[in-house]
Amino acid sequence: MGLSVASIGECMLELSGSGGDAWRMGFAGDTFNTLWTMRALLPENATTDYVSAFGDDPFSTRQRGFMAEHDIGTAKSPVIAGARPGLYAITLSGAERSFTYWRSDAAARQLANDPAALAESLTGRALAYFSGITLAILEPDALITLFDALKKARATGTLIAFDPNYRPRLWSSESAAREAFAEALTLSDIALPTFPDERGLYGDASMEATARRMEAAGIGEIVVKDGAEPALLFGKDGGRLLPAVPTEAIDTTAAGDSFNGSYLAARLLGDEPETAVMRAHRVASAVVRVRGALAPFEVLRSAFAE
Repeated sequence: MGLSVASIGECMLELSGSGGDAWRMGFAGDTFNTLWTMRALLPENATTDYVSAFGDDPFSTRQRGFMAEHDIGTAKSPVIAGARPGLYAITLSGAERSFTYWRSDAAARQLANDPAALAESLTGRALAYFSGITLAILEPDALITLFDALKKARATGTLIAFDPNYRPRLWSSESAAREAFAEALTLSDIALPTFPDERGLYGDASMEATARRMEAAGIGEIVVKDGAEPALLFGKDGGRLLPAVPTEAIDTTAAGDSFNGSYLAARLLGDEPETAVMRAHRVASAVVRVRGALAPFEVLRSAFAE
């Protein structure tokens, strides 16, 4: 039996400009981008499921079909009558991107409305992954349901990985985000924060300060990312800065998500953390040379295998 992983969150419709008034539609979202990378890098017999909630409109049908075409399941994720996916558009200034969102009534906000289905979706996994965006789209009662499901999965041996991925516009206040993240950290085994996000929310003076704060919350394996700068790998033996791979970026969309997916895939395949970080850097450097959030599987596999 192969590995079984689940990623929890919101997959949106992605509009990316292709010149003038022409736009290309795809599917993306932080936790989906990470699972996409894991699907590319894990063995064919691995089970990869995206745990969310979906609408029943034509775009949702295409979304689920796209996942199925790439061997990504949806476990017990509900299909909700009358619901629809969120939407975002990417605009670029050089290689840097900005986003415009339409997501206030997205189906994914209901991903924890059925506690039994959510718990079943996470049962028996080698790894379950979620992010701060997963938390931000949920109402307080649904957040409790998600935390309960993650705790139960962890108690039966599932490794839990979390990227805070703080996006201020999704939260009612900084204190609400900090409260949710504090709970998430107590039930996670691996943390994959991004330093500028952590500095913005907590005022961390350094990457080590971020790692020390997460270590104090009980996290044993921490990788602090900082874009094209070195990543800090922090664990029981202290911290090590591991350099990124220099590259000429054309689109930085999903660079951090693909780093996370590569790191987690490498760890599941038995790599030591330092090796996993270096493989993740290589994959991220390849992803920023591709437009859009989802790099082709062959691009991801080639960079991972270097």
